[in-house]
Amino acid sequence: MKNKLFVLILLFSVGLISVGQTVPQLGKDPVAKVIAAMTLEEKVSLVVGVGMRMPGAPPSTSAALQQASPVVGQTQDLVSGAAGTTFAIPRLGITSMVVADGPAGLRISPTRQNDNATYYCTAFPVATLLASTWDVDLVNKVGQAMGNEVLEYGVDVILGPGMNIHRNPLCGRNFEYYSEDPLVTGKIGAAMVNGIESQGVGTSIKHYAANNAETNRNALNTIVSERALREIYLKGFGITVTEAQPWTVMSSYNLINGVYAPENHDLITKVLRNDWGFQGYVMTDWFGGRDPVAMMNAGNDLLMPGNPNQTKAILEGVKAGKLDVKILDRNVERILNIILQTPRFKGYKFSNKPDLKAHAEVTRQAAAEGMVLLKNNFALPLPQEVKKIAAFGNTSYEIITGGTGSGDVNEAYSVALVEGLQNAGYAVNENLQAMYSGYLKAAKEGKQRSRGFMMGSVPVSELTVNSDIVNSMVNVTDAAIITIGRNSGEGYDRKAEEGDFELSSAEKDLIKLVATAYQAKSKKVILILNVGGVVETASWKEIPDAVLLAWQAGQETGNSIADVISGKVNPSGKLASTFPVNYKDVPSARNFPGKVTEQAQAQPATSEAGMMGAFMRPQAAEVTYEEGIYTGYRYYNTFNVPVSYEFGYGLSFTTFEYSNVMLSATKFNKQITITVDIKNTGKVPGKEIVQLYLGAPSVRIDKPESELKGFAKTRLLQPGEVHTLTFTIDEKSLASFNPPTSSWVADAGQYTVKFGASSKDIRQTASFTLGKYLNVDKESVALVPKAKINELKPE
Repeated sequence: MKNKLFVLILLFSVGLISVGQTVPQLGKDPVAKVIAAMTLEEKVSLVVGVGMRMPGAPPSTSAALQQASPVVGQTQDLVSGAAGTTFAIPRLGITSMVVADGPAGLRISPTRQNDNATYYCTAFPVATLLASTWDVDLVNKVGQAMGNEVLEYGVDVILGPGMNIHRNPLCGRNFEYYSEDPLVTGKIGAAMVNGIESQGVGTSIKHYAANNAETNRNALNTIVSERALREIYLKGFGITVTEAQPWTVMSSYNLINGVYAPENHDLITKVLRNDWGFQGYVMTDWFGGRDPVAMMNAGNDLLMPGNPNQTKAILEGVKAGKLDVKILDRNVERILNIILQTPRFKGYKFSNKPDLKAHAEVTRQAAAEGMVLLKNNFALPLPQEVKKIAAFGNTSYEIITGGTGSGDVNEAYSVALVEGLQNAGYAVNENLQAMYSGYLKAAKEGKQRSRGFMMGSVPVSELTVNSDIVNSMVNVTDAAIITIGRNSGEGYDRKAEEGDFELSSAEKDLIKLVATAYQAKSKKVILILNVGGVVETASWKEIPDAVLLAWQAGQETGNSIADVISGKVNPSGKLASTFPVNYKDVPSARNFPGKVTEQAQAQPATSEAGMMGAFMRPQAAEVTYEEGIYTGYRYYNTFNVPVSYEFGYGLSFTTFEYSNVMLSATKFNKQITITVDIKNTGKVPGKEIVQLYLGAPSVRIDKPESELKGFAKTRLLQPGEVHTLTFTIDEKSLASFNPPTSSWVADAGQYTVKFGASSKDIRQTASFTLGKYLNVDKESVALVPKAKINELKPE
């Protein structure tokens, strides 16, 4: 009896039982009241995820990952294959949140133990393709489909979209990111976020910020100027935050000017919250950051996937006075405010049966609209007399639908190019198909090397095809298609060498051999680029009759390619990143991906394989963004560097005329409205992407030759039809970031409006004047480099 009485007294003393008072419940009582009822341990448990296990991780990493085992083993019980879960507190009505990868579609386990059902998801086109549509309405539609799968499979937040800039074409995760331009990145990202979140689930835009390389990514110090950060590397995130208010933001692994991103108060509080007004919560990337208390103080609200050491550190930090409990309460409040919006909290009865067939149709449409016709010498669309096709290249038969790592998707099927051609009514040569299929099967049965955990396999070497084989094909087929494939992913960067950024000798020989034979018979050769990012094209692009950049177009890739080359869909995609002549022409080529520091050079290299080895034992490294704001087309156009295919470039099966540019005023006052007429002057229906560039005076601050300030895609125009597009230029459109005053400013003088079919193909111009120097907006002083950076400037 005495023991029972002691327990009751104890419960009364800690507030777990009170006479005449019920425990507050989330959703029924104010959030502040719920927080007041939480114990310190409960608060800490909420800001630290419940952990994750790494199915399929190599045994050598198991010891290192012991700390990552679940605090509460519920993630797999809720949604198998999800990336992580937050801590549930049932007594207060606080439910878990389930979060899952990724940018190209939901990533969960397709099958489950003791369950005959399947849980496949749609593999949507990669981000590089979606950006190449330049179509915010279409991307929103893709987001709606993706969000529906998140909802119906019981997930609360999808970890995407990826928002980092294509600083260098070799970044291994460029396929997850949209563009070299922050406006394209921000607008497409906002469309995706709004589409997904229209379904009542959340997003996590990532990786915030300046995470532009995979090599040593979680120990890489990115040294970058305030101006380059504000104008290039942060701006896309800012646009998406202000136009879409994503539920969450994921901080990146790297350091920025000496401070880890998750521990960076300037990045997470000053810029994200104070300057942009972000209302959601910030989570780390998986195992990101080093100091849990520093992350809490910076405003990084949730540590994922979470481990007991982090819980212990935060508890001790509060008790030692290193972490004010008010800061902890603030972080808890942000998480609870999002939990209130989740379908799991609202009791949504998910079906595990999203409409995958309907979503495949969305994928097919989006994929076709994002493919970019780079060259067309009267080869496409294929004329009606072309019925029999010889398909060369390994990836004609094993198409690459998306990248590797957390950006991969477990889809039910994928449509190879040859299958898509057959579905479109073409006859693919069976002898050639049998040859490639046999070769690829034998290679798989042999020892195909893995790049490492979650990094995919080393690609099979291109089948060597001799002239006898090609000559036998040219006599029995009407046209040839050659597919060149590339893949990359999380944990490693690409190489500026043959077989990666450059075509291999075998691939170049194949192109020459096939083109010589077919063109001698007046038959066309079409080359398909099945890639996630930029590759070298200048050395071989004149050889084939047509070049179609198909990207990695998701599970319907083969059907989408067939839709374009058959003429069912008129290609309207345009490049959102530049294709340089040579890798050495890239402004960041000489310092990408960074250099290992002297301290790291003295450390022994890790013996762990693949991504997990590099992840668990990174080498300290640093990279300085010496090119400043002059990245992508801003560099090539300002410094007159020739390119293979410029930013914004893409062909159509029809032609368009730009005319009748009208400005609402020739003297700027707050804003100017501009209209332009686009007419289809060709013979088939088509869509045109219209790009508005602005050339600005350089008086107090240097400026690029021009910068993208707006874009729009016409509706499908019939021959002779005209579409009038309207654009608005506001004060912020004129401005550059001025670090000495931490403000956006615009020089007085003449501004040139340039309407282009690409960044180089300018069709119409007009001008207006700004009468006086303009101080547009003040920002927080933040992210100041520790030393002056010798940045590139035009002479």
